[in-house]
Amino acid sequence: MSQFEIYPAIDLKDGQGVRLLHGDFNKMTVYAPDPAAKAQEFLSHGANWVHVVDLDGALAGEGVNGEAVNAILATGAKIQLGGGIRNLSHIERWLGAGVSRVILGTAALRDPQLVIDAAKAFPDQIAVGADAKDGMIAAEGWLEVSNVKATDLVRRFEDCGVAAVIFTDIGRDGALTGVNAKATAEIARAVSIPVIASGGVAGMDDIHACLAERDSGIAGVITGRAIYDGRLDLEQAISAAKKG
Repeated sequence: MSQFEIYPAIDLKDGQGVRLLHGDFNKMTVYAPDPAAKAQEFLSHGANWVHVVDLDGALAGEGVNGEAVNAILATGAKIQLGGGIRNLSHIERWLGAGVSRVILGTAALRDPQLVIDAAKAFPDQIAVGADAKDGMIAAEGWLEVSNVKATDLVRRFEDCGVAAVIFTDIGRDGALTGVNAKATAEIARAVSIPVIASGGVAGMDDIHACLAERDSGIAGVITGRAIYDGRLDLEQAISAAKKG
């Protein structure tokens, strides 16, 4: 069984690290005016990865916060990047720039063949973003909710070389209401792809809840606001993950 990872998150808007409540751009708090400095802080606490999302890019359909992403890369951080990555040239550009893994969310819904082709071309460097509201996939920066179930979406990418699925419960994201470990485990059991839990992490109880579901295929947890608010000690979370 591979290492269970804790992914501290940096969501980028206008070059700054922010957090949204339920994905609502009108409910935004700036937590990291200098995203690169925040990434460096995460590394100093033992993080192996940093989860980065270009929120402006997700709306625009192309990278917007490239300067901030490059500054984070310059720290030596191993990052997985999502937001506005919609075609092969976007994927090639970011992987060529040093991003370790790119996340395809809207593209996974709209153009599943792109995911399949990219996963074959770049083994273990493509992740599928399964962002769901009440179990249904949302896209275009979460502004549109589809009629596709999260489990049906991720099954499309079984056996094509996808490195991970990132399952985000939008209804919990940024709300500190607790991660949806049960729904994440259901997704994980539906496929053989490792699944990373995201949305709602409030503290160590959520880390332990996901660790308890490791056998289902949960391979990590993304956490943002809980770290920024001081509700979750990153070093403690990483230590628990290493112990399993």
